[in-house]
Amino acid sequence: MRSLILLPAVLLLAACQSMEPISSAEAAPPPATSQAAGEPVPETQVPEEATPADRPVSQETYSSEEIVAEASKFFGKASADVAQAVEKVFAKYGRPNAYIIGEEGSAAVVVGLRYGRGTLQYKGGDSMPVYWQGPSVGWDWGGNASKTVTLVYNLRNTSQLFQRFPGVEGSLYLAAGIGVNYQQSGNIVMAPMRTGVGLRAGANAGYLHYTRKPSVIPF
Repeated sequence: MRSLILLPAVLLLAACQSMEPISSAEAAPPPATSQAAGEPVPETQVPEEATPADRPVSQETYSSEEIVAEASKFFGKASADVAQAVEKVFAKYGRPNAYIIGEEGSAAVVVGLRYGRGTLQYKGGDSMPVYWQGPSVGWDWGGNASKTVTLVYNLRNTSQLFQRFPGVEGSLYLAAGIGVNYQQSGNIVMAPMRTGVGLRAGANAGYLHYTRKPSVIPF
């Protein structure tokens, strides 16, 4: 049974390695400078990280129009279709103060596993890479890949994101080919919207663990 549980992780590892990151920022090399002999060495200013884990998150929120525009472009779907899914989430939880845009893959052999990576985006313009992985319960077989836009609610500090978020039972629904379900830990709510080949309903009977770095261990 242990080998059956770990098999999806093996199947997904190769797929995840080939995923292109959604957003990346490569640091440019520092410009060459010359220092005359005897001149005092200027103090080096250490650049502030884009979004350190201990920085409070901006409480500015996104409008539904902003989310629909971003998700439509990323999903490659008509705005009217995406608006159906966004409208349901906004009707339940209102305006999010962050969102995650990324890609994920999942596979199941008796027990399902899901792995993904993307970019956490704040209204104020800050962003950072995030990863997620987790198990699901469902007697299904096979695999799928999907794009996902996750609306994030009540996030006060970036470090609060890095924990396990159980799926809210019975929350999965489909709107215009987009699957939506809810995850919640304390007051923080995550609303992943997914579109792709082989979307599986069994994924909401489990949890997702959001992390700073990728991991093949889903628990």
